[in-house]
Amino acid sequence: MSNRLSLVLAVFAAFILAAPSAHAVQPDEVLKDPALEERARALSAGLRCLVCQNQSIDDSDAPLAKDLRVLVRERLLAGDNDEEIIAFVVSRYGEFVLLKPRFTPYTWVLWLATPLLLILAIGGILYAYIRRATATATPSALTESEQAQLNRLLDKRAVNGADKM
Repeated sequence: MSNRLSLVLAVFAAFILAAPSAHAVQPDEVLKDPALEERARALSAGLRCLVCQNQSIDDSDAPLAKDLRVLVRERLLAGDNDEEIIAFVVSRYGEFVLLKPRFTPYTWVLWLATPLLLILAIGGILYAYIRRATATATPSALTESEQAQLNRLLDKRAVNGADKM
């Protein structure tokens, strides 16, 4: 039975991995110039759908995403370069429209929080491991003065214990 389940899961995974990524670009939006269309797709892939928020406008079926795709294509036809188009869209909708935020003082937390937390987590794990290793390490041998003190304490205990009987 497990072989059949494995086969079904493998076939399902193959279909999922082989499926082309779905683009929401409608045929009426596609530019006639393949080079401009490729630039439009590249720009659209980097812009966030403000309705869906975790999809690019290239992948979203939302009406606002369509409007943004059309806007990008209009700006391309007007002769704007990629930076000008991105700047125009950001000026209208803010930095949130970028799927990959720029590295600015306002976004340092976004860019640096994950690596810092990872470093802190690794440091905490190493600290705990070292602390545990030193706590369970075999104790070193007693010095002569420590051994003499231990013997005196044990002798006192033996004497006190014999008196109680």
